[in-house]
Amino acid sequence: MSVMEMSHRGKEFLSIIQKAESDLRTLLNIPSEYSVLFLQGGATTQFAAIPLNLCKPDDDVDYVITGSWGDKAFKEAAKYCKPRSIWSGKSEKYTKIPSFDSLEQTPGARYLHICANETIHGVEFKDYPKPASENEVLVADMSSNFCSKPVDVSKFGVIYAGAQKNVGPSGVTIVIIRSDLIGNAQPVTPVMLDYKIHADNNSLYNTPPCYGIYMCGLVFEDLIAQGGLSDVEKKNASKAGILYDAIDGSKGFYRCPVEKSVRSLMNVPFTLAKPELEAEFVKEAAKEKMVQLKGHRSVGGMRASIYNAMPLAGVEKLVAFMKDFQASHDG
Repeated sequence: MSVMEMSHRGKEFLSIIQKAESDLRTLLNIPSEYSVLFLQGGATTQFAAIPLNLCKPDDDVDYVITGSWGDKAFKEAAKYCKPRSIWSGKSEKYTKIPSFDSLEQTPGARYLHICANETIHGVEFKDYPKPASENEVLVADMSSNFCSKPVDVSKFGVIYAGAQKNVGPSGVTIVIIRSDLIGNAQPVTPVMLDYKIHADNNSLYNTPPCYGIYMCGLVFEDLIAQGGLSDVEKKNASKAGILYDAIDGSKGFYRCPVEKSVRSLMNVPFTLAKPELEAEFVKEAAKEKMVQLKGHRSVGGMRASIYNAMPLAGVEKLVAFMKDFQASHDG
């Protein structure tokens, strides 16, 4: 029987989702006081679910905006509470992360929200800010670097992530939430966004994305077999290091705008010193079967996404191509 044919409440699928949760708890060393939810929809759904579940309409919340996704989350929250942007990197084209000591957090804020890795601009948190008060919690969108490295879950009130970058097909969103934060949803919260309903029903209130969860479970098994997330992080750091070294060693032919201390291990944006060559770069790379290297339409340039599944050989092939392209066009 295919997973897609199973009843989501039958013992066959129950064993699948329970094993997936158990393996994810092992990978991230998730404390027992946290619930793991497998939900439908993309992580953008959580832009609304977070404020609806964690605060009241008049509550203040803080956002650190380090890229386009953090900005989208901030704007969505304005519909359900009173968000405040306590720092934004927009004026510097999202190339850095602020000093945490300089953040002026709002007294009494319910939560502090960050996007742990910005796919478009290539900025990644290497450490995490601490909420100013004990009643405030740290919330992180980890969609694009989820399971790419170890994370101390106990630092967060909520971690949420779309599965599609590192752990499974699109359509599955994973929410890791401290259990005492569940059950405070605003009265207007739609049933599909209410964490308590899903927690009380072990993610089976309605038919979840069963096949996607099955695939996530297989990936979790594989990550454990690779030696866990510490070993996965070493592989990702090695891949990114090769690519950044090639960019930095190109004598300005290629340039990465992101501050070195916060460069993403998942998304590497770069530009060419001669912008008129960028279209040709994309075209020639495609001939070598390297595709989707064109940067996001909002920023231009190039972007190499090197998630967990990208092998080292793929990055080495890109670097070799970049060096050949430079040799034939640098003059």
